[in-house]
Amino acid sequence: MKDLALRIAAAALAPLVMFHPETVQCATAPAPVTQLAHISIQSVGKGPTIVLIPGLSSPRAVWDGVVPELAKTHRVLIVQINGFGGEDPGANLKPGLIAGVISELDGYLVANTITDAKIVGHSLGGLIALMFARDHATHVSRVLIVDSLPYVGLIFAPNATVATLEPTAKAIAAQMTASYGKPADLAAQTANAQRLALKPESVTKVAEWGAKADTRVVAQALYEDMTIDLRPDMAKITTPITLIYPWSTLFPKARADELYRGQFATAPHVTFVDVGDSAHFVMLDQPVAFAAALTAFAQAK
Repeated sequence: MKDLALRIAAAALAPLVMFHPETVQCATAPAPVTQLAHISIQSVGKGPTIVLIPGLSSPRAVWDGVVPELAKTHRVLIVQINGFGGEDPGANLKPGLIAGVISELDGYLVANTITDAKIVGHSLGGLIALMFARDHATHVSRVLIVDSLPYVGLIFAPNATVATLEPTAKAIAAQMTASYGKPADLAAQTANAQRLALKPESVTKVAEWGAKADTRVVAQALYEDMTIDLRPDMAKITTPITLIYPWSTLFPKARADELYRGQFATAPHVTFVDVGDSAHFVMLDQPVAFAAALTAFAQAK
């Protein structure tokens, strides 16, 4: 548990040490982008719809390794939270960020008469995907959660509740907000990224993405993430869930099994996929295994 806490806490704290205004360029082919108040949505390909939602501080480029293949058979909607990837924060500097993301994504699906989307979410995006399935079950057919928990507070304290963790969440958010625009600390940024990814090339990408995220938006998103507890609602989420979770020598499989399978135990329909020799950014550390799991999810009826 301690090792997992270090990894995800690092994801939360990484933006404290670095901010640059440059924009990350997505490696996928240019495609239409719909700009909304809380998110932008890029549409690639044609066919059944799959939605990809990145995690905290991550741009849509986190999905570059899988989008080209997915787009051969699917309409892929690649979400980016405003303020990540060096983009303008839009409406994400005030409370209601997560609710705004869910509302705008649902509005987009409704406007485009999409009622059976499959939603993939990593980290913070996983929480958003679960909440979407809870609140808009008739608009989603399946969800794929990548290294996310119903309540992220458990990585800070085993017996955490929203009430006990809220002061900590508030303090971290305040510190992040105060760090906006301050000089970069490249060494600290890289050190944080090394807790979130195992491969050197993965670490480099994660560090770059964290550097470009608006720390004010990260602060608001993390505060909301730390003060939302979906555990009481998991039994009510009837949408089929696939959970991909990592393990490694730093966080052994037995401990990972206990944590992730335990937290999703009350959900009625869950398929567990563990990926070894990986950290938080499974899609970067183990791209082949991740792509295989994503393909199976995309083809599931």
